[in-house]
Amino acid sequence: MGVRGRKAGRGKAGDLSSYLVWFDTEYTSLDLGRARLLQVAMMITDGDLRRVGPPERDVRLAIRLPPSARLSPWVEENLKPLVARCRSADAVTAAEADRRLAAALDEALGPAPDSVTKRPVLAGNSVHADWWLARRFLPQFLGRLHYRQLDVTALKLEWLRRNPSFDFEKESGEIVRRHFPGALIGPDERHDAYYDAQASAAELAFYRKHLLSRPARSGREAAVAKKGSKA
Repeated sequence: MGVRGRKAGRGKAGDLSSYLVWFDTEYTSLDLGRARLLQVAMMITDGDLRRVGPPERDVRLAIRLPPSARLSPWVEENLKPLVARCRSADAVTAAEADRRLAAALDEALGPAPDSVTKRPVLAGNSVHADWWLARRFLPQFLGRLHYRQLDVTALKLEWLRRNPSFDFEKESGEIVRRHFPGALIGPDERHDAYYDAQASAAELAFYRKHLLSRPARSGREAAVAKKGSKA
């Protein structure tokens, strides 16, 4: 899970579907039909969770917020520094964020294949919400992605059913780095879209190791399984 410093290859016949586009957003309200974006973040890995390009090429943007925009009480209480950035000169419009995300994706992987089934896959925790907001505000970015998503939350739910007292501690930067060594983490990253995108990759690595991996089969077990699959 290291860093790939060069532009990714296109794989077999221009197929990019093995690549994962880790994406996360912060937004003004849980009412996604009315919510506005506050922050977007993106990084890209291959299927083995190795970065495509260095962390400096990842995308992390505060989105410009009009003074009249309504914020949920939770956002007002917990995201004050981010809201301040969204109302500063450092923030960009959603349209500019869309352009930068699409450009960063093209730079890393090349132009999107014509076939939607050969495009990279959107990944993250509860990523359906991020997809919904991208559908509203980030059409260029979304138009470069596969129609499927990899939602790490589905694995989280299954893990917690089996291990209710052993949750993945995504708030711990040390644990995130342990499972995703390429993570670039600052001193205070709570409720930050970029931190969450990296933590989601780390969490997938954790579930791959502890939930999805299977002990090696003996030769006889493998033969029986193969025979059964032909039935």
